[in-house]
Amino acid sequence: MKNEKKRKIIDIKEDTFKILSIKAAEEGTNLKALIEHSLDDLAENIRDSQLYSYLLNNYPEGKEVISSSEKEEFENWLGL
Repeated sequence: MKNEKKRKIIDIKEDTFKILSIKAAEEGTNLKALIEHSLDDLAENIRDSQLYSYLLNNYPEGKEVISSSEKEEFENWLGL
C-alpha cells in the first residue's frame, strides 16, 4: 500500500482529549500526530494477529514446539 491517507473527522470525549493532549506534549508532538501514530500501531498489531491466526489455522506444522535456539533466533529477528 502506498502512503495514501484518508481524512476522517472523529469525536472524542473531553477527558480523552485532555489525556492524549498531555501525552502528546510529553512526547514532544501534537495530538493529531499522536493519534495517527497510535492508530497506525494498532492497525499493524491487528494485521500481525490476523496473519498469525491464519498461519496457525492453515499450517499446523507451525504448532510444533521449537528448540531453545530456534526460539532465541526468532525473538532476535523480531527485535524482542
